Amino acid sequence: MADPAPPDYDRLRPIGWPWPGAPEDAHWQAMFAQHPGARPARVSEQHRTGYVLADAPDTGFRTESPPEWQRRPVFTAAGVALHERAAVGDWVLHDGRRILALLPRRSAIKRAAAGEHYHQQVIAANVDTAFVVCGLDADFNPRRIERYLLLVGGGGVQPVVVLTKADRAGPGTEAALEAMADVRAQGVTVLALDARDRQAVAALAPWLQPGMTAVLVGSSGAGKSTLTNSLLGHERMRTAEVREHDSRGRHTTTHRALIALPSGACLIDTPGMRELKPTGEEELADGGFGDVEALAAQCRFNDCAHQAEPGCAVRAAIDAGTLDAARVAHYLKLRDEVAGAADRLANRLAQKADGKAPGKPAGRRPHGKPARR
Repeated sequence: MADPAPPDYDRLRPIGWPWPGAPEDAHWQAMFAQHPGARPARVSEQHRTGYVLADAPDTGFRTESPPEWQRRPVFTAAGVALHERAAVGDWVLHDGRRILALLPRRSAIKRAAAGEHYHQQVIAANVDTAFVVCGLDADFNPRRIERYLLLVGGGGVQPVVVLTKADRAGPGTEAALEAMADVRAQGVTVLALDARDRQAVAALAPWLQPGMTAVLVGSSGAGKSTLTNSLLGHERMRTAEVREHDSRGRHTTTHRALIALPSGACLIDTPGMRELKPTGEEELADGGFGDVEALAAQCRFNDCAHQAEPGCAVRAAIDAGTLDAARVAHYLKLRDEVAGAADRLANRLAQKADGKAPGKPAGRRPHGKPARR
């Protein structure tokens, strides 16, 4: 039987395959040898029963996931954790019917999933930029934006804050930009625009060049789907009006989807997320708190809680008016959350190394019943 034709990289690169010379290009191609006849494709949609893959712009075909991905996640060394399964933006090898292998990620935005046991959920993979979208109405919340920045930075992705509905905000736009001054001072780009105005949306062009991938994250009703339609140049994503009393919207985007843009870039649209729990792998400096971290390093005590300790550089900056007290309070809250998640992650890894499920000591059955010898 003749060897299969090599992949058509000219069709793959417009949906994000790395250009020749990139480290991932050689690494990923080397994996083909382990799966003769396999073909590369990118995950454009993820569903409970399988995936939709793309091997060129505006293409899509359904495939099954490997059997081990279809089982509930387990906690033994042999189990496949949720974040180790393919997500939207991932590159995989397939045989036309089933996914055979997940190619290594170069970036991934993750959050801790809700539930009793520690899990990580991948929001988007192999992303260059995350547009953190927030409306300039009752949706505007600097603390929530900081939380998004923490998760985005922890995944090795460049954040850009996009404040939508600038056409309705009036003087509130300048006030919002001023409220984001500390974040902007940490090198994070903050843009205010009307998501319905295609000329205004063109300001995002530097992050949407050919071969780049961006993801939209933000709450429901922030304008992510409207932004997607403007970038596409036509109405593809369904939109809905937000509630007047709190400016919150319904989930018009019901699943993550990767979309090829006319610019040659890819965009991943995501549903609004209510919970944004850190995984324990984040660095607070990546969440726009580099200035607070730098001050904390100057405190007299290494374990300073930044409350009333003598020689606290953080409290001194607050008293001097150079640091916002509400922002520091949120920094301390996130610091505690990251530390708690890091402990849970360490326990999870220890349990995996021991090859046993959490809460089930070796040699004993649930409810204290001894195992048979």
